[in-house]
Amino acid sequence: MPATPQQPDIAALLRNAMLPVHKRLSDLMVLQGRSLAVANQQRTDIQSLHDAEFKVFSQFGEDGILQYLIKETNISPEEAIFIEFGVENYLESNTRFLLVNNNWKGLVFDGSEQNIETIKSQDFYWRNDLTAIHAWIDRDNINQLIESAGFNGEIGLLSVDIDGNDYWVWQAITVVNPVIVAVEWNSVFGAEAAISIPYDPKFYRTDAHYSNLYYGASISAFEYLGKQKGYSLLGSNSAGNNLFFVRNDRLGNLRPLTAKAAFVESHIRESRNEQGQLSFISGKYRQKEIENQQVTNVINGKMLALGVAL
Repeated sequence: MPATPQQPDIAALLRNAMLPVHKRLSDLMVLQGRSLAVANQQRTDIQSLHDAEFKVFSQFGEDGILQYLIKETNISPEEAIFIEFGVENYLESNTRFLLVNNNWKGLVFDGSEQNIETIKSQDFYWRNDLTAIHAWIDRDNINQLIESAGFNGEIGLLSVDIDGNDYWVWQAITVVNPVIVAVEWNSVFGAEAAISIPYDPKFYRTDAHYSNLYYGASISAFEYLGKQKGYSLLGSNSAGNNLFFVRNDRLGNLRPLTAKAAFVESHIRESRNEQGQLSFISGKYRQKEIENQQVTNVINGKMLALGVAL
C-alpha cells in the first residue's frame, strides 16, 4: 500500500538507509547545488564572478561560476558538452556538477590509469554520457586525443588543469571551439609578467621543484593567450587558482577584466619542503622559494629566472 500524505514511505526510507554513505551525501550535495543554481539565476545583484560562487563538486566556488556563465552565454542544448583534463578520480572537478545536474555530455582525461578505472566504477558513469580516458596529455597529442574520442566543433566548456603545461596545451587546442574556458593559473607568478614554465612534454610538478610551487602560467600570460584565441578574461575565482574566459562572440552583458583587475593573490598554502612535507609558505615567500627556476616570457619567447622576470 502506498504511503498517505500523513505517513512516511517506510520502504523508501529503508532503501535510502541502505545506500552507501557517500552516495547519500552525493545526492544531497546535488540537491543543495541545484537549489543554489536556481537561486543564482534569479539574482540581479551579481557584479563579479565571486558573487556567483558555490561549491558542490568543484575545489572551491567554480560550480557556481560556471552555472552563472552558462546562463549568461546562452549555451544551447547542442553545445551542452564539456571536456576536462587533470580530473584525478573525478570526486572533485569543475564538470561533475554539469554532468549530474545539467545532464551535459562530457569527456575527461587523467594521467593515472587507476583514477580512470575509479571513475568508470562509479554509478554516475553509466547514468550519464561520460567518456573517461587514460592519457598523458601534451600539446602534440591533445587534438588527436579529443577527436579520436568523438569530440569536435562547438562545445560549451573546456576545463584545463594539468599542473604544468596548461598554457601550452590550451594554445595547441584547435579541434574544439569552446564557449567557456576554465584554466588553472599560478598566482605565485604575480600579476604583471606574462610568463609560463618552459614547455616540457614530460613536466611533472613535484619532480620539477620539490616545493610544488613551480608550475603553470601567470594570469597575464593567459590573458595574452585568450586574446590570441578570441576570448576575454572574465576573472578568477576568489581562491585565486582558476581563471574563466568567454569567447568574444558570446560575451553578451558580461564585462571583461584586465589581468591586473582580475588578479587574486592565492592564500592556498600547498608548498612542500625537501622531505615532501607541507611547509605552509605564504605570500611573497613563495616567490622567493622558486626565484631561480626558469620561466618563459610567452610574448617574446625569452627564458629567464623567475626572480628576474618579476
